[in-house]
Order: sequence, then structure tokens, then C-alpha cells
Amino acid sequence: MSSLTAPCFIPITPSSQRCRKTTHLITKSARIRCAINLDTNIGSLETSKHPCNGVAGAPNGVASIIQHSHSTAALGTSEATLGRHLARRLLQIGVGDVFSVPGDFNLALLDHLLAEPGLNLVGCCNELNAGYAADGYARSRGVGACVVTFTVGGLSLVNAIAGAYSENLPLICIVGGPNSNDYGTNRILHHTIGLPDFTQELRCFQTITCHQAVVTNLEDAHEQIDTAIFTALKESKPVYISISCNLAAIPHPTFSRKPIPFSIPPRLSNQMALEAAVEVATEFLNKAVKPVMVGGPNLRVAKACETFVELADACGYALAVMPSAKGLVPEHHPRFMGTYWGTVSTAFCAEIVESADAYLFAGPIFNDLSSVGYSLLIKKEKVIIVQPDRVMIANGPTFGFVGMNDFLKALAKRLNRNTRAYDNYRRIYVPDGRPLKCEPKEPLRVNVLFQHIQNMLSSKTTVFAEAGDPWFNCQKLKLPKGCGYEHQMQYGSIGWSIGATLGYAAGALDKRVVACIGDGSFQMTAQDVSTMLRCGQKSIIFLINNGGYTTEAEIHEGPYNVIKNWNYTGLVDAIHNGEGKCWTMKVRCEEELAEAIETATGPKKDCLCFIEVIVHRDDTSKELLPFGSRVAAVNSRAPIPH
Repeated sequence: MSSLTAPCFIPITPSSQRCRKTTHLITKSARIRCAINLDTNIGSLETSKHPCNGVAGAPNGVASIIQHSHSTAALGTSEATLGRHLARRLLQIGVGDVFSVPGDFNLALLDHLLAEPGLNLVGCCNELNAGYAADGYARSRGVGACVVTFTVGGLSLVNAIAGAYSENLPLICIVGGPNSNDYGTNRILHHTIGLPDFTQELRCFQTITCHQAVVTNLEDAHEQIDTAIFTALKESKPVYISISCNLAAIPHPTFSRKPIPFSIPPRLSNQMALEAAVEVATEFLNKAVKPVMVGGPNLRVAKACETFVELADACGYALAVMPSAKGLVPEHHPRFMGTYWGTVSTAFCAEIVESADAYLFAGPIFNDLSSVGYSLLIKKEKVIIVQPDRVMIANGPTFGFVGMNDFLKALAKRLNRNTRAYDNYRRIYVPDGRPLKCEPKEPLRVNVLFQHIQNMLSSKTTVFAEAGDPWFNCQKLKLPKGCGYEHQMQYGSIGWSIGATLGYAAGALDKRVVACIGDGSFQMTAQDVSTMLRCGQKSIIFLINNGGYTTEAEIHEGPYNVIKNWNYTGLVDAIHNGEGKCWTMKVRCEEELAEAIETATGPKKDCLCFIEVIVHRDDTSKELLPFGSRVAAVNSRAPIPH
């Protein structure tokens, strides 16, 4: 009987037909020859999400991005170094671009990464943006990587890595560490807090990465690096690798072996638990009169987007997504209702979901934001919750070691077809109204802006929604078949989208990013527009200038929510400085907006386009108003007496 834990590795015979997808990994402890499968398809938009939206991606179980570029001949001394070995491993798992900030402890390592054919080093303006860029790259390519220096670089990176951890993105976070001879001494080094203990940085990363490796000698460096990379892909979380600054250039026999591609064994369900879960869920749902299905963000982690849609096709249930799962389910599906987000849901969606007598939530995360201050009208006795490795049945049992894909596939064969909830939705549905027509030269309104953005979207675009009011406005966009969508709803770090747009665009050359960013967020991370220009990217950035932190103001008003206004187009022009392709425009009315979009998608389609949209300070989505009030109420709860 199998479980969801990784199975034991079995030896490979020389005649194995899987030799192209396996590697001989000699472990320090047992020296066993293992087959380790590294599948980088984490369910990102460019891999598992796109098939749901009608765009071809990597087939399940096939790591199609793995490179086979190295010959079987023995490596020369210059290629058999620790630095080159790490570079080859990154290329193997699909990382073609590494985001970096140089510092004295990582310079030698950067030299060896640069020397590897096919690996591109992207220098960022600061470590925070390098981490955000690796996050965005992982969303488009399945895995990302960044390289910074010890402590001053690593601690600047922490916020971005924490966000990637919350979003279940595998990142390889590489730090150039102190000279190996300095460990265990009483020496005090620069870039530290003045203590001879060099573990301050490591301790900070322990709670936001799933594995940590500190490489201070060559004997086990090969094993440590491979184990860290394997763990990142297996757990779909960031890992931390520190490499002593004096080791990157040194050759070692373990680095001379050809790094052969390898892949992760599939997680298998416990068959008895699976059968029991399916039987109980089938009985529960088939008794319901108006059951519904709601997709959550963990569909991506489980790589179950397609299976979820197949279940919807089979059973006929009305279909919705949580706000953090937008883009994971095709919005052109015939029974798709929209976003279920409590009081700020898509029109008529909450009414159908909350009036259902049974709801199946696949991969949900119920936090204070996704539940609008814990105000969802969902009854525990009516809900089935399916997570990547378990199934919870209403007030009944929880079945562990049950994979989401296996459960949804089996359930699709057993459920009776029932379209009553969707039929009811069709009866009460009234199409959304259009914004009031603007008078000539009338100051631009946010709802008019997003009406125009809607018309820009296609299978060749990906929307990036920054934290704040863009979350609500972008939720209302109807994604065409194949259109990507990214946001960071769990962690919600403002400023994330600049670096993430940089990384995503580097990894998805066939897509044009349409990023919607507030002025407060932009002030956090604006510098790496410079890196976008240096890389020749052609994203379209809508900078929504309303003079402050509007979301925070709706939660709690105060003078601290007003920020210094910048000349944003002037700033980007200064960053441009005549180098690279860049076009900017400031718009104040609908006529100017239409002209800007026509230019950005026409004559300037090969440029980075920056459009500053000036709107009234109080012009927000209608959804932000009740959302702010409810979150404020939750935040201001009085302490419980103890």
C-alpha cells in the first residue's frame, strides 16, 4: 500500500531505457545509486495552468524543459568546478536566467555561472527585486534562481523568499558565503552583525525555506547541491544554498561526471483511503440538490487544474474560483460563474455558492483576506475540502494520503450529473453594466481604465495584479482563452509586481505582460524598470496614480496613507536615459488613454511601455469599500480577557 511520501529509490541497471532521465547520485551515507526524478512543472501558468486555458504546456510527468546540452566526454578542469557544476544543474532543471546582485563573497561564483553556455546572469538593482524576479520566473518556467552575497544580500532577500514560500514556488536561493577557513574561528567578518557566529543568515532562512545547505568543503558539495535542488522541486518551495567564496573555482572529481537529467517519482495515494474517500464523497454529493464546485490556489500545487475541470465537465456542477485561484480555471468554461469572495464576489456567484446544499472546495486557503474578514457564509456540515494530500468530508472523517488528482478523477466516474445550481444561476443572472460614458476630456475613472484593459487581453498576454485595489479591479477582468494571470494574494507584499514582471517576462518570451500597479507599490521597487530596459523587455505597465495607499486608507484612514507624488513618467524617462526601447505617456482622460493603448499595442509594441494613469484619490473599485470595512473590523477586535 503506497502513500504520499516519496518512495524509496531503486537502483538503475546499465540497460535501463530511462537513462536520459536519470542520474547517478552518490550519497554520502549509503552511496546508493538512485533514480531521482526532477519535474519542474509546478502547475504554473506556463505549464499546468495553460492547458486549462487552452494553451499547450509540458505534458504531465514529462520535464520537457530539461536540457541535454552536455556531451558525455569527461569535463575539463575549468568545467569541473563547483561553480560550473551548480550552473549545469540550474540549466538542467530549466533555469536559463539567474537574477543576481554582486557582492564580494559571490564574485568568483558569478564568474563561473557566467562561463556556462546557455546560462544568462541578470543583474538586478537590489536583492529584494532579484528575489521577486526569481518568483516571477518560477511562475512562467516552473523554477527560479537568484544569487546574492552573505547577510547584507541574504537578509535583503528574505521578504521575497517568504512570499515565494507562501505561494509554493520552488526557488534556488544561492548565497556567496565566507571563506571556508573562517568557519569555527573567532574571527569577526564584515557583512555580519559583529559576532564570530556566521549562522545569523541561515537561521533567518530556516522558517521560509524547506531545505538549507551550507557548503564549506568540496567532499560533499555535489551531494548538498543536488539534495537541495531535489527538495525544492519535490516540495515546491524555496531552498537556501550557501557556498563559501573560496570554493567556486576549485575542481573536484565529483563534478566531472556528466550531470544527467533526473525526475521526481510521483506521489501515490493510499488505495484504501482513496476508495473510502471517494465512496463517502459520492454519497454526500449525490444526495445534494444544488451542489457547486469552487477551485482554490492549491490546485496549482497539486497540478490538478485539468482534473478539476474534467470533474466539472462530468458532473455538470456550477463552477467558481476563490480570488487567489483566478487564472487556474478557464473562464470560458460553459458553467463558470466567476470569483467566489464573499461579499465582494462576482455578481450572483456568492448567492449560488452560499445557497447550495453541498460545496466541493478543491485546494482552498481560507485566510482573513480570502474570507473577507472570516465572513463567508459557508457551513462546515455542507463542505467537502480537497487538499493536495487529503480529503475532509463535512463534519465527518478526514482521509489522509489521498492525492487530489486521484480523488477528482475517481469522483468524476461516480457522480450523478446535476446542473441545477448552474440552471438557477442562469435564471437570476443579469449581465454586468458598462461604466458611464465619459464626457469629452472628463477626468479618467478607474472603471473606464479597466474596460480598456479588458479589450487588450488575448492568449498572448498575462495580467499581473499588484497588491491592493488592482486585486479587485483585475478580478473583474474576463480572461480570454490562454490569457495568463498572476498575483500574490497570500503574502500580499506591495511592490512585488515590478520584480515579478521582470522575471516572468524573462521566462515567457511568447507573452506580453500587462501589469497594473499602484503608485505606492511602485515607489517600493521602481529601480528594476532599469533591468527590464536592459533586458529589452516589452511589458506594458499601467501606473495608477491616486496619490497614496488607497487600500490602507479604506481599512484605516490616516495621514500616513498619503505619499509624495512623483513625476512617474519623468522618472522612467530618466531611467531610460536613451538606452534601450522605452515609451512613456501620462494620461488624464479616456481620449488620452485610448491613444496610449493604441500606441503601446501598435507602433511601440516592441518597447517597454509605461502609462501613468492619473485618477482621483477616492476612485476605487466598489469591492474595496466593503472589503476595507470588514478587514478593519477584524483587525480592531478587542483582546479576549485571559
